[in-house]
Amino acid sequence: AIRYCDRCHLVKPDRCHHCSVCDKCILKMDHHCPWVNNCVGFSNYKFFLLFLAYSLLYCLFIAATDLQYFIKFWTNGLPDTQAKFHIMFLFFAAAMFSVSLSSLFGYHCWLVSKNKSTLEVFRAPIFRHRTDKNGFSLGFSKNLRQVFGDEKKYWLLPVFSSLGDGCSFPTCLVNQDPEQASTPPGLNSTSKNENHLFPAKPLRDSQSHLLTDTPSWPETTAKAEKGKVGMSNPALTMENET
Repeated sequence: AIRYCDRCHLVKPDRCHHCSVCDKCILKMDHHCPWVNNCVGFSNYKFFLLFLAYSLLYCLFIAATDLQYFIKFWTNGLPDTQAKFHIMFLFFAAAMFSVSLSSLFGYHCWLVSKNKSTLEVFRAPIFRHRTDKNGFSLGFSKNLRQVFGDEKKYWLLPVFSSLGDGCSFPTCLVNQDPEQASTPPGLNSTSKNENHLFPAKPLRDSQSHLLTDTPSWPETTAKAEKGKVGMSNPALTMENET
């Protein structure tokens, strides 16, 4: 079905949603982040993940380097100056941000591994025949490439490398038509974007009953042979004549 946005007066592609804060439609919208004052979607989701990862590493580094001074402050090993309060505040701030960032970063790593968005977790996407919460999941490796791209050397760099155009997305085989799902394995489609079914291997002449000389109706053949045998028996011929 066609999804139409009444506010933008545009047709919304799959996984596109209208943000009430930004007042525009966002491709593959995940959520509106107040910390960066922007929507997180297809064009900047990789940058958002890298922002969480590097912020988490930075907070962990500050907490680790400040830990020894915090222990001295706790055991009254530091001189009585105003710097000790700065050390205490810095350690608690880094520790609290590390906990919050680790939980948020871990949650979004789980979303990437499942190829989901935050909105799709609370509301499963609707496909042609039914809803499927894992409809866009292609496997762990392919799900990572959907966000970070095929070139692994660009994964940790702030360079846009996501796959696709943000309007169409590949889906898993679970969402195919029920008629196609019940088709034997030998009749799988060889085209990615077409629904026509083609045999995986061509039939040989010996495997096709229509191309061989053997009769296709064994019961009729057996009855005909039985009749021929009966007519060739002299005893049965005499009974028929009398």
